Amino acid sequence: MTREFDVAIVGGGLVGASLAVALAASSRRVCLIEAATPPTSVPLWDERCIALNDASHRIFETFGIWERLVPDAEPIIATHISEKGRFGTTRFNASEAGIDALGYNVPLRAIGAALMQAMAAAPNLTVIQPARVIAADTADDAVTLELGRDTGIERIRARLVVAADGARSIMRDLLGITAETRDYGQHAIVSAVGLSRPHQGVAYERFTPDGPLALIPKPDQYASLVWTVPSARTGDMLALSDGDYLAAAQEVFGGRLGRFTALGARRGYPLARVMSDQLTAPRTVFIGNAAQSLHPVAAQGFNLGLRDVAALASRLAETGDADPGSASVLRDYEQLRARDRGRVSDFTDFMVRSFSNRIPGLAQARHWGLVAVDLAPPLRAAMLRQHLGQLGLPRAIIASRSDSQSSHAESGGTA
Repeated sequence: MTREFDVAIVGGGLVGASLAVALAASSRRVCLIEAATPPTSVPLWDERCIALNDASHRIFETFGIWERLVPDAEPIIATHISEKGRFGTTRFNASEAGIDALGYNVPLRAIGAALMQAMAAAPNLTVIQPARVIAADTADDAVTLELGRDTGIERIRARLVVAADGARSIMRDLLGITAETRDYGQHAIVSAVGLSRPHQGVAYERFTPDGPLALIPKPDQYASLVWTVPSARTGDMLALSDGDYLAAAQEVFGGRLGRFTALGARRGYPLARVMSDQLTAPRTVFIGNAAQSLHPVAAQGFNLGLRDVAALASRLAETGDADPGSASVLRDYEQLRARDRGRVSDFTDFMVRSFSNRIPGLAQARHWGLVAVDLAPPLRAAMLRQHLGQLGLPRAIIASRSDSQSSHAESGGTA
């Protein structure tokens, strides 16, 4: 038998699960297909986190899961951007934006758990896990997916397929969609450190010719540490003793937060930009890393993918019970996302290529660029809005946040 759905989401990571939750309030029949078995984890001081900007905070509020994240979310009150060996800096703080926090550093575990709880309560959602998509056949009115499962082959049919299956998207390959790949020749070594001084909610991004080093606040006197290094050095960096690694990181970062007192587990991830040549195919949409996988500089990647989710959910809500995979829906979605996608992907690529090199004379230009952002109000305002993710928010999300704030104020509450 072939099971019938309105929307099939391929990929149950944070982006795919977020879309499943976003569609939970609709009457559409939705399925989520994930190849991996559900993860199990417990809270650890050095667990991997992700920095959610203000736009992502708003989106999760709209989806009704933010309250579940609050206990684990560490506010980012300010950011400090600098370059090693130069005095120029750029600083942003939440007060100048009129918000409580620029963003929040949240454990991946906590986001995953909140999404799983919300999915479990969704009456029209079917989770098919573990299952791998091994074939796709597109017809005029639907896409038929063939799934490989431990129990054999299963087939489903959906009027819209949403590919949220990562940078190495199986759906892209099955549909013959190509992608542009740029290998940065870098790895991000992700860990966490203890601090001898309170971080006071400040996130730091420190650029070096080899790549940026970022410190993002965690609860108590801890911070996530993301250090970008040349791929050729990754093995040697991972092989260092904890003491030697801390000393090397301290030399790059400096003494703004005192001494690094502890080091968590280190994990290395290769860095590349992967841009799908198409955001849509007949009855198929690509979102998150399946659409664009970016360098982690400025923590833009997941936040951009979550805006993909919000835009698609908003567009599907506008269609009511109409065909979710129609050509007009796909065309509108592509137009909605093109500008935000291009702006963010170009921005991250520019930052990486501008700061991660030793071209003579460019260092001085970078220095004055940081100074200009800090001193020129129009440039600073544009950079701040980019930083917050506000330029790509769907109108429905902005309106819902404004209505919520107005109601709160009228009831005599405080933010």
